Amino acid sequence: MATHASQTFDPTRVPHLSGRFAPVTEEVDETGLEVTGELPAELDGVFLRNGPNPRFSPIGSFLYPIDGDGMLHGVWISGGRARYRNRFVRTPAVVAEERAGRALWGGLESMITPQVPDVEPALAGTFRDLPDINVVRHAGRLLALAESGCPFLMTPELETAGKETFGGALPTGITAHPKIDPLTGEMAVFCYDLEPPFLTWSLIGPAGDVVRGPTTVEGLDAPMMIHDMALTSRFLVLVLAPVFFDLAAAMSGGSLIDWRPEQGTRVALIPRDGGRVRWASDEAFWLWHTVNAYDTEPDGGDVVLEYVQWSHLSMGSPDKAAGTNPGGLVRAVIDPVAGTMRRTLLDDARMELPRTDDRLIGQRHQQLAVASETGGLDLLPGEYNALRWYDGRDSSGTSVRWEAGDLSVGEPVFAPSPGFPGGEGGYWMTYATDRTDASSWLLVIPADDPGSGPVARVQIPVRVPLGLHGNWLPTEE
Repeated sequence: MATHASQTFDPTRVPHLSGRFAPVTEEVDETGLEVTGELPAELDGVFLRNGPNPRFSPIGSFLYPIDGDGMLHGVWISGGRARYRNRFVRTPAVVAEERAGRALWGGLESMITPQVPDVEPALAGTFRDLPDINVVRHAGRLLALAESGCPFLMTPELETAGKETFGGALPTGITAHPKIDPLTGEMAVFCYDLEPPFLTWSLIGPAGDVVRGPTTVEGLDAPMMIHDMALTSRFLVLVLAPVFFDLAAAMSGGSLIDWRPEQGTRVALIPRDGGRVRWASDEAFWLWHTVNAYDTEPDGGDVVLEYVQWSHLSMGSPDKAAGTNPGGLVRAVIDPVAGTMRRTLLDDARMELPRTDDRLIGQRHQQLAVASETGGLDLLPGEYNALRWYDGRDSSGTSVRWEAGDLSVGEPVFAPSPGFPGGEGGYWMTYATDRTDASSWLLVIPADDPGSGPVARVQIPVRVPLGLHGNWLPTEE
């Protein structure tokens, strides 16, 4: 099977390995970046983004956005000036492939793994680490995060320090979207696995110690894919859309991922104090990313969850046979006692990568931003040419839009101005790539007037491939 997959897979026919998504292999350091406009003097920190970036031409298969090696792109800003650095996350697989000068592992769907003598015995027959989705900082640790697996610890200058298991307390890892409570400093995490227990959650204290080890979420009898989560003062909020892993099908040449809409979508409200999990259910829908969640009353009431919804899961190339995949920005109200949820579509515009001010995680948020499409252009899945902003206190779905012209934009990230409370004072940042000349830029957009567009555009010395997630990390004293 592995040999057949290697012979039939043609990476040049994979859209997400070319154009604005094509991987880059050069690691670059450059100071004194060219700035059009003026960088705000109050910004002092680094804008970091991770994303799938194969070190060598893939073999066997490639499934965007899950497959690929991690590469961190950082723009450090201080005193109105900027510098850039990018680095691969050097997992054992990347190191082994650099030694061989070629790809040794296939993509997830091909199930190709290397053997001795191509790799050392400890790596033979293993799957590669994929810390290529997100990058966060908590308790002084800079973590490159995988879809589900152990993160990799990175130095402040983006060198790889090694696999992070949190002192052995989280040996199977975490997923790519932990949530940090701005009031307590706790980081809530979850992890899904192909073997029982299929889903666990944990809490990491503000000092970086694991205060609650892996705790099983009862009620799953098969492995499921869950990409993101939300957090309130009472609950971890996990949306279990009917996406199941089918290893038997994958081993026989079929799809690893199976969409089963007849099973519907369930929401797990997991009490942070370890109490009984509350469940709600509805018709099938899929979400990649949440905006935020909060309780309607102090220590009680319903749970409000906002997220970007899709009618079904799709990954990789456009699925013409499946037709359209409608969705948009949704607000769901979940009753933890009755186990019911009410969903309201706020806007049916095509969008993704929602973010808000992380200082309001678990509280009622104010401004939220998404990457969006204007329509009329032939963009790939995961490619956007506009940004939209909404007021989380408003139910009208009214948005402010900035059209990016020839630029394809990525996830918008909020960078607060020092001294302002949550939800006030700051800028939105995103990487963008020009479709006419492949140049890449960091855009800095004022939160108080986002429709006016960037106050600063920082030219990046290399193209930054589109996708996925990052954060603004203020300089720590």
